[in-house]
Amino acid sequence: MNIKLHTPKSLKAGSGMSSMKQFLLSIFATSVSIALTFGTAAIIDYNAKQKAKREIVMMVMCDMYNSLQSIEKADSTILQAMDTQLQIAEDTSKFETLRFKFALLMPKAEYTETTERIFSSSIETINTVGNVLFTENVAEFYQMRKFYKTSVCDSIANEITRSQPFSSLKNSLDLEYSFHAIVSGGILKDMQRKYAQCKQMMEVTDEDIDAYRELREQIDKSMMDDDASGDSLENRFIEIQSAIEAAKAKLKLE
Repeated sequence: MNIKLHTPKSLKAGSGMSSMKQFLLSIFATSVSIALTFGTAAIIDYNAKQKAKREIVMMVMCDMYNSLQSIEKADSTILQAMDTQLQIAEDTSKFETLRFKFALLMPKAEYTETTERIFSSSIETINTVGNVLFTENVAEFYQMRKFYKTSVCDSIANEITRSQPFSSLKNSLDLEYSFHAIVSGGILKDMQRKYAQCKQMMEVTDEDIDAYRELREQIDKSMMDDDASGDSLENRFIEIQSAIEAAKAKLKLE
C-alpha cells in the first residue's frame, strides 16, 4: 500500500519567508499611512499657525504705521507753529494777520488703542507670534506713543489753555515751542526706529503694509455700505408704519 504524506503549507519551502515578507510590508504600509495622516495634519496645523501669526503681525504693523502717520503730522504741526511764531517775532505787525493761523496749529496724536489692547492683553496672541523681541519692541512703541500724547500734545494744549498765547503779542512769543519740538522729534525718531526694527524682524515690507491697509479699507467700506443699506431698510419700514398709522387715524375720523 502506498501512503502519501502531505507536507503542511506552513512548512513548505519559502512559505515562512513569504508570510514574514507580507507581515513586514503590512507594517510598512501601516507606518506610512500613519505618517501621512499625522504629517498632513501637522502641516495643516503649521500653516494655520503661520497664517494666524502673519495676520497678527500685519494688524500690529498697520497700527504702528497709522500711529506714526499721526505723530509725524503732529510733529510737523509743531514745526509750522514755530515758523509762524518766528514770522511774528521778525515782524510784530503780522500778529493780527497770523494769530488765527497760529491758533489752529494744535498738534494731535490721533489713534485708537483697540489693537494695543488685543495684542497686550492676550498671552495666546503673544504665543502665536512667537518672537519675544518683536513683542518687547511693540510694547515699547505703544509706551512711547502714549508718552508722546501726554508729554507733547497734552502738554502744549494745557500750556495754551493756561497762557492764552493768541490773546496778545507778548503771550504769543512767550510760548516755548522749541522745547516741545525737541521732545517731539526725539520720541518720533525712537518710534520710527522701533517700527523699522519690527518690520525687519518679521520680514514685512512697505508693499505688504500698503496691501494690508488697502484690504482693511475695502472691508471697512463694505461694512459701511451694509450699514447704509440697513439704514435704508429701516427708513422704509418707518415710512410704511407711518402710512399705516395715518390710515388708521383717518379711519377713526370717518
